[in-house]
Amino acid sequence: MKIQKALFAALLAGTLIQLPISHLFAQSPLPVQFNELPDPIDKKLINWSGVKSGMQASFVSTDLRFPKSLAPTVEQKDALQIRGWKGEKLNAQVLLWTTEPKENIEVKVTTLSSTNNKLPNTATSTHFLRYVMTDEFGPGCGHRKPENFAASLSPDMLDNLTSYSMEGNTVRPVWIKVAIPREAAAGQYAGTVEISVAGKPFKSLALEVEVIDQTLPESKDWKFHLDQWQHPSAVARVEGVAMWSDAHFKAMEPVMKLLADAGQKVITATVNKDPWNVQTYDPYADMITWTKNSDGTWSYDYQVFDRWINFMSDLGINQMINCYSIIPWNNEIHYLDAKTGKTINVVAKPGTPVFEELWTPFLQDFSKHLKAKGWLEKTNIAIDEREREQMDAALTLMKKVSPELGVSYADNQKTYQRYPESEDISIAVGHPYEKQDILDRQKRGLNSTFYICCSDAFPNQFTFSDPGESTYLGWYALATGFDGLLRWAFNSWVENPLQDSRFRTWPAGDTYIVYPKARTSIRYERMLEGIQDYEKARIVLEKLKAKNDSNQLTALQQAIDKLGNNTRYEGWNTDLNNAKKLLNDISTNL
Repeated sequence: MKIQKALFAALLAGTLIQLPISHLFAQSPLPVQFNELPDPIDKKLINWSGVKSGMQASFVSTDLRFPKSLAPTVEQKDALQIRGWKGEKLNAQVLLWTTEPKENIEVKVTTLSSTNNKLPNTATSTHFLRYVMTDEFGPGCGHRKPENFAASLSPDMLDNLTSYSMEGNTVRPVWIKVAIPREAAAGQYAGTVEISVAGKPFKSLALEVEVIDQTLPESKDWKFHLDQWQHPSAVARVEGVAMWSDAHFKAMEPVMKLLADAGQKVITATVNKDPWNVQTYDPYADMITWTKNSDGTWSYDYQVFDRWINFMSDLGINQMINCYSIIPWNNEIHYLDAKTGKTINVVAKPGTPVFEELWTPFLQDFSKHLKAKGWLEKTNIAIDEREREQMDAALTLMKKVSPELGVSYADNQKTYQRYPESEDISIAVGHPYEKQDILDRQKRGLNSTFYICCSDAFPNQFTFSDPGESTYLGWYALATGFDGLLRWAFNSWVENPLQDSRFRTWPAGDTYIVYPKARTSIRYERMLEGIQDYEKARIVLEKLKAKNDSNQLTALQQAIDKLGNNTRYEGWNTDLNNAKKLLNDISTNL
């Protein structure tokens, strides 16, 4: 492998010496085509003897995942009606199962037409779901060995293949997406899902889409505050490109565009060494180079940081910049010593003299740089789950030397009550909080979200989680008064995310919800569904209040309130679907 010329020059100059050496080299990319891992299911559970021979197809609920090797028990459904607003993205699922091998299966949706109108063919797409290895929740957070947790194959990734071949005695789900154009006329649109095998027609399923005469705002205008942490280093590794190269930014564009399409509001940036102490498969690469000059003064290279912020802003993610972290998980920072040309690693714990000595000049210089770029008002110094003493010391220094900088933190210790003016807080979904505090922050224009991570069994987005949990997140925000959701990883890919979603420390799938090459997942699509519901409900509630329609307002609010539970309960998915139906019913008649 060869080092790119620009990187080699930078390496000689010392400007990239802080990066892990592996990230200076173009590595072998992950393959586009791949085989799924063998199904670890107990063979005694596999019994296809009572299944009709050949291949079958049916619409099935998007709330279900279907094991690859088990004969499905589904009610045959050859027709489906879905409905949504103009500008809304809808989901459907078809299940294929066969007792014998089938080659080159294709699934397509015909043009959706009404009496006088048609939806463009680009409004629909079909995706074979691919199976990844998953595990189970277990104790949640903590180191785990694969052999200690039950493994299974879970359908999760929406692939972009035009055809797929099935083995005998297996199932294959197919995900259907319908994106209703904003300019579409309201009404009933009908078409078919055409399934063919080896070029020959096999079966048609009837699909009807009702376009409700309401319009969803564009994602950039959504009020839901989505904050999913981005991981540039993971993209560089799986694409086999050098860190921060032109090829790297090109590879990141379709991945981060998915985040923008979901209404992401926050750019994740780093200010020094990997703030999470390499708890991911790929270390976070530096975005800002700190240099201690020979005369003892400091200088800071913001070239990568600036390019990253501009890149994400151009995609439409531009409301907030959260910079991690003034309290990294191991309290370590590093800098280039100009005298020796060496990288110096320092433990700088908040409250110590070295902490103030190192962070004071940076915070002051960083504030000046942000102000010059026009970014100061939307930038926060961000902190992740640090204990009270360290938080107090860090925030005290910030108030002293850079009061114009905002602060953001993931909070599991009610820090927000001690610092009520914090610009952006996120409270662990299972952690106690006062709802009135959240509502008071809203009135003052301060942002408050909840976050989910490895410690939360429900609701969550593991690769074994029920699909409806991802939609539940939007409704949970509605019910609790939070402004949105924080999730710690959008694309912190494991070693081979295409085949195995397990990781050494957390339940499977905790580290990412999209796949390389901008492939989405059930979790991403259903999360987007819930965010859209949040926006629709917000709009409908405002209209009902304006009309003084107390009956429908009460009915909708009661349906929302049922979904404010952060522990799994019997009937939660039914409550979710009932609330979704009611929301569409009311909006149809507004």
